[in-house]
Amino acid sequence: MMTYFMVLAVLILLRTCHTTYSQQESILFPVKHLNISKDLALQRLLVEWDVDKSAHDAELAMSFEIQVRRTDETTTVWTEFHNVTLDKSGKPLHWVWDSDLPLECMSHSVRIRSRTEASKIWSQWSRWETVLALDTSNNSEPQIFPNEKIVEEGSDITLCCIGRKGQIIKEFFVVPAVHVFNHTNGQVRLITVKNVAHQEMPHISVYCQDSCNEEQCYDHAVFFVGKPPDTPNDFSCQTQDMRVVTCTWSQGGDTYLYGRHSTKYTLSEEFSKKRVPCTVSCSEQCSCSWDIGQQRIYNITVTAENPLGKKTATDVFDVTYRIYPAAPFQLWEEYTDAEITLYWKHQIKGIELFCQTELLLPNGKVELHNISDTYLHYGTITLGGLQPYTEYRTRVRCGSAKHFWRWSEWSEVQTIRTKEATPTGKLDIWREITPVLGGRNVTLFWKQPPSFRANGRSISYEVTWEKVEDGSKPERLSFSSVYNSTRISIDNHSYRISIMAKNSVNYSLPAVLIIPKATGTKELKEEEVNGTDDGIFISWDPRHMYDSYIIDWCNFPMLQPCDLQWKRFGPNASSALINSAAFVPGVRYNFHIYGSVANTASLLEKKTGYLRELPPLLDPVVDKVELTFNAVTLSWDSYPTNESQSGFVRGYHVYVSPVHEYCSLKGSKKHILPDDSVLCKYTIENPEEKRYTVKHLLSNTKYKLVVKAYTGGGETPIVDFIYIDTPFNSSMLYLLVLLVIVPALVAAICHWKLKWVKECCCPVIPSPSKSKVLSFKELKISSEKVLKISDCIPDMLAVDNKAEAQKLHPWTKPSSTPTEDKVDCHNSSWIYPNKNEERNFMPTPAPQTRTWFENFTYSSHLAAESDPYQILETVEASMPEPSAMLYQPHYYFDIFNEDAAASPREIAGRKTSLRYISQTDVHCIGRKL
Repeated sequence: MMTYFMVLAVLILLRTCHTTYSQQESILFPVKHLNISKDLALQRLLVEWDVDKSAHDAELAMSFEIQVRRTDETTTVWTEFHNVTLDKSGKPLHWVWDSDLPLECMSHSVRIRSRTEASKIWSQWSRWETVLALDTSNNSEPQIFPNEKIVEEGSDITLCCIGRKGQIIKEFFVVPAVHVFNHTNGQVRLITVKNVAHQEMPHISVYCQDSCNEEQCYDHAVFFVGKPPDTPNDFSCQTQDMRVVTCTWSQGGDTYLYGRHSTKYTLSEEFSKKRVPCTVSCSEQCSCSWDIGQQRIYNITVTAENPLGKKTATDVFDVTYRIYPAAPFQLWEEYTDAEITLYWKHQIKGIELFCQTELLLPNGKVELHNISDTYLHYGTITLGGLQPYTEYRTRVRCGSAKHFWRWSEWSEVQTIRTKEATPTGKLDIWREITPVLGGRNVTLFWKQPPSFRANGRSISYEVTWEKVEDGSKPERLSFSSVYNSTRISIDNHSYRISIMAKNSVNYSLPAVLIIPKATGTKELKEEEVNGTDDGIFISWDPRHMYDSYIIDWCNFPMLQPCDLQWKRFGPNASSALINSAAFVPGVRYNFHIYGSVANTASLLEKKTGYLRELPPLLDPVVDKVELTFNAVTLSWDSYPTNESQSGFVRGYHVYVSPVHEYCSLKGSKKHILPDDSVLCKYTIENPEEKRYTVKHLLSNTKYKLVVKAYTGGGETPIVDFIYIDTPFNSSMLYLLVLLVIVPALVAAICHWKLKWVKECCCPVIPSPSKSKVLSFKELKISSEKVLKISDCIPDMLAVDNKAEAQKLHPWTKPSSTPTEDKVDCHNSSWIYPNKNEERNFMPTPAPQTRTWFENFTYSSHLAAESDPYQILETVEASMPEPSAMLYQPHYYFDIFNEDAAASPREIAGRKTSLRYISQTDVHCIGRKL
């Protein structure tokens, strides 16, 4: 039963809550008492309203939708949702809206509606509440807004011009010109300038005119572009005497606003809630001072303000911890040759100070010395370890010793020179010895090394020299401080030379040099050394017996005096880099290396070199040229290779080329000039060789030549040439005469006396081996008839009548006295031997019919030929020889004719019908068989 009642109670409670919630969801709280006002200085609308929530007493979370529109526009220019929790107090609600447009330009209207956060239903909109602007007023002339004429750099600004009632704005523009992006109606026009920059426009001029041309129809305004002030930097406050507090700060950057718009500074104290009674002054730094009174702890705020904004800085401090003493004053000093005692006064009394003295040394370094001061009004400090007769500069500053805040300003600088003292250290002395008749001239040099100090106002030098052996009375010379060398004459004995510096107090320690006896010294060969970017590097072989080494040289070798310089090195040194501001490229410097022991120096080595070698100053002058038809010899004997050169002469280059042609002589290298012409280059690597022969030239040819000396720095460019012409080759002329002219002359004579030459030198002797009559396949001699021919040298045999030839019996021999008759050698039929068949000189076994011709002219020649012709001699030996024949034995030539059938008797006494063609261009004379 109990459970039933409990469930019923819960159900009733849930229904009640649901009913309450539904009622709350459905309840609307409309806006009432909506009021609008405006702040023209800030261009801001101030909205205030109430909500009628009399039906609900609890806190209520609500949302409000607020809309803003301008009177002449139908669209809403701003919509915003504002959430707020309403309490039981019933206070009005507030909302602020900043306008981008001056509120004087247009009337603005606002309306609001509401709803609870638990509800999704909005209330009805309130009525539009309007704030009127000047566009509804009766203006007597056009007006430009906003009124405030200061524009912040980097911002956007909207300007408006309101015309007279019922008038239309004709012109509204700014200088410099910007784009007019919007306008409302004819009476109000707008211009917006974006991202205003001071560098482009330090001020903006605005002009407005409506539809009339009278003076009251026109308005003009100037807007200045500036920046809000920076936050005051390094803001701090301190006191110098516990009576007055001074605050200082830096202004920051330029605001570009001046006069009444410039930045104003005010100081206020937070604890007393009062403005600090001080006057601000600003130059490099701003400051403001006031009397302390009884207050010791302050919270000071400085405010920097101009029309575009304000910035603040705060400093909280205890005055006793902010003591900033004034600079010490009335400094004076006491000093000796090694220390200075400095005194000064303070403005502050009764406060213990901690002071610092700055001492500026002659080498530019700074020493700081600290000292705790007392409660007295003056301080003192002693500075020791100083150099005699040396100028020092010193100054003092102080700070609070108990609660140090910061150093005071430096006092005035005191310049103090310590007193004189005896010179410290020894001079550095050196010599140059020149042998003369009967003795030597010694040039002495001295200088102050770094370890030497004059310690006095004026200094002089005293030189003393005396013989070492006999202890004779020393000689002395004195010199003022402007001298650093002198010359003395001594004999060939050993001498001791010393030099001392003297000031008003005393002499320095003597610098001693021993000149040994004059003895013959061997000449040392100079070794070449190399220069670097930093100097000339010198090395030597160290000797254990010497306690130091000296290197000397001349800064200006070509001048007199040459400015002799020297440097000393320890016993373990074996090299040095010699540098001097006087060293220049292209000048040869000579170095002498000495070893010193017991103040006696001995020459060890000689070196010579350049800081950097340059090409030779002058080219070799060729003073002798020897020419042949194929070579030229050049000589330049007068060319110097000594220290007058700007580098060590390493050798020579000889360049040669035919004029207007490229060179390609044997044994040379190609050298290409900047104009791409090619020369032949020969290198002479010995600088003392001053003669060279260029070979393999062409005769009767023009050549250009030049000789260049080269050093480690190279050689000068090729500009001028020597031009030569090689002579004509006479031996070639003789050879031409022998090979051409003489044979041509002989040929001409021979041609002129051709017949006589032929008869004397080459009589016409026909060669049987060349006769075509003998060009048979084979030659058989045995028991054949022959035909004798004595006056012709036939190449061919022509038979006019073949039948007659066939009647010739092969064994018929002509009578010893045949009848001679001339036979015509032309118009005949020809018989040619067969050249393709081999000749067989062996006798044939079978008898054949042959026709033979005999030519007695060839008998003597054929007798010397080979064995087959010996058969002819054997055959002819049994025959009777005619007495009229001149040549023996007879040789026979067989002309093959298969059809020859006539008997010897038939052909006896007849004139032959055969004709012969001679090898010579003459008529043939036949002989009867």
